[in-house]
Amino acid sequence: MKKTIQVLLVTLLFSAAASAQGRGNIEFGLNTGYNASYVDTYDQYLEYRSGYNFGASLDFYFSQEWSLKVKGIYDKKGWNNDIIDIDGDYYDTNINLTYITVPVMASWHFGNKYNWYMNFGPYIGFLMDAEDTRFNNDIKHNFEETDFGLAVGFGVKIPVSNYVRLSLEYDMQAGVTDVLVNDYSQDLSNYRHSFNVGFNFLLK
Repeated sequence: MKKTIQVLLVTLLFSAAASAQGRGNIEFGLNTGYNASYVDTYDQYLEYRSGYNFGASLDFYFSQEWSLKVKGIYDKKGWNNDIIDIDGDYYDTNINLTYITVPVMASWHFGNKYNWYMNFGPYIGFLMDAEDTRFNNDIKHNFEETDFGLAVGFGVKIPVSNYVRLSLEYDMQAGVTDVLVNDYSQDLSNYRHSFNVGFNFLLK
């Protein structure tokens, strides 16, 4: 399943690049932002965890109104106010998760100068690290290696020059799969809100 998703993402990327070469422009972007992440669970005591992200993107324009955006994001996720069991003793802790997240999104551009945009599409996340903050234990074995979900965003690109634009963006990721391994009874899905700032560079 994971290999199928990866092949699909690569195919979409190269198809978009080939189409964009003949139809419009390509933008390269760099951004960073503040994350507020949590997990969808019946246990309401779990709390948001603050984090950060930084990433790069390619925007393949098919017209003034539409483009395909592919991002690679170093994404800090997790949650606060959890409990960890150490040899039968329970301790308060927070959970740190680090992913490389790859969204592939359709972007709709609008406004008088088409500077505003909304985007939406699937993402796949690859787990890089997982630990609890109380004892700094490596707990990566408790989590699935991949996370799948949907990404949506809204933003504006402000021209700085003919080839550079400042971007301000809000985006959200909503997981649709359980991030815990199968031998855990509780289902947890990642959710993440982010406010980002960056620069986009016109390549063509």
